Parts: sequence; C-alpha cells; structure tokens
Amino acid sequence: MLGCEWDEETGEVDGYRTNSCDGEDFITFDLKTETWIILTPQALITKTEWDRNKAGNGVLKDFLTITYALFKYLKNIFAKLSLLQKTPSSPVSCHATGFYPDRAMMFWRKDGEELDEDVDRGEILPNHDGTFQMRADLNISSVSPEDWRRYDCVFQLSGVKEDIITKLDKAEIRTNWGKTGLRSDVVVGLLLLLLCISGLFIWRRNNNGEEQQCFHSL
Repeated sequence: MLGCEWDEETGEVDGYRTNSCDGEDFITFDLKTETWIILTPQALITKTEWDRNKAGNGVLKDFLTITYALFKYLKNIFAKLSLLQKTPSSPVSCHATGFYPDRAMMFWRKDGEELDEDVDRGEILPNHDGTFQMRADLNISSVSPEDWRRYDCVFQLSGVKEDIITKLDKAEIRTNWGKTGLRSDVVVGLLLLLLCISGLFIWRRNNNGEEQQCFHSL
C-alpha cells in the first residue's frame, strides 16, 4: 500500500509505502531517512537487503513526494473560469471547475472592491473526476453597458498564490440564447420561402388561365 498526505497549509508532502504479508503489515518505508522499518521480526532480512538499494529508495522518495506535489500543482493550474448567462437580462454566472482541493473562494469586484450586494454565491460541488466546481452570480440589471469594464470575477484557491481573474466582458460570455435566436431566424426564413412558393404557384395558375383565354379567342 502506498500513498501521500499533503499539508495544504505548509505545502509539505508526506508519503508512505507499506508492504504486507498474509494480510499483516510486514515492512514500511521511512521517507525522511530513506530506509525501511520492520513491522514484524520476520522482515529483518528484507530490511537489510532493501536498505542497501539506496538508488531505488531515492526513486521511491521522489515518486512519493515530487510526483504527488506536481499532480496537485497541475490540478490547481488547470482550474477553468468561465462566464455564463442564460438570457441577456439574467445574471452573469462566474463558473470555476476542475480545481482541487475544495478550499476555494470566488467573488465579484467593482473597481477592485469586493461586492456583497447583487451577488449570489453557490456552494462548492464535486465533479465526477474528483475535482470541484463553484459559481457566483452577478445581477447586472442595474449595470450600464459602459460600466461593465469596472467589474471582474476573482477565484482564489488554497495553496495557490496567484488569483484567477476574468473581466466582465460580453465577448467572453457563453450562452445558449443566441442559438435560440438563430433557430427563430431559420423559421422566419422558411415561412418567407413558403410564401414565395405559394405566390409563384398562384401567379403561374393565373398566367396559365390568361394564356388559355387568349388561345380560345384566337
């Protein structure tokens, strides 16, 4: 059995590796001394042999510390921040996903000052892959278009010094109401096409009638 424990306050990583025999702990690895500790007298010979393998013990230490720390670092870096909106008049949701651990803060600012009013903060929710997501909604009903640039969303993750900040920008907002408008345009276009076809049919029918009258008059 092997694993790691990460102290989020100090940033220290403590790894462990324990081997078992017949369902009982047999020997365990001491990360600080890079040596093995026997958990039963029968493990003494194994300890002597494994302690001699200093290169292998060094690799094991790196695996239990550096690799795990890098994994946590990458998890933090790849937290994604997006602006979402259902309709042009609905609140703008600042949504962060893919971050770890679940100790995070998100808030809206105006001119660099944190906002309490017109902001609805959601709970931190788990994703299926073990990471987390959260959101903070900003009511923009009283925000004029020229003041949008004064607002930004800030995401802070425990253990990460740099904040993730995104400006309130219409060009950055992801929404599906525009797609609905596109479908409406298609419907209008189809109706116009149908009217044109109907008009052409009526015109041809009337034109054929006039030609027949002219033929009979001759």
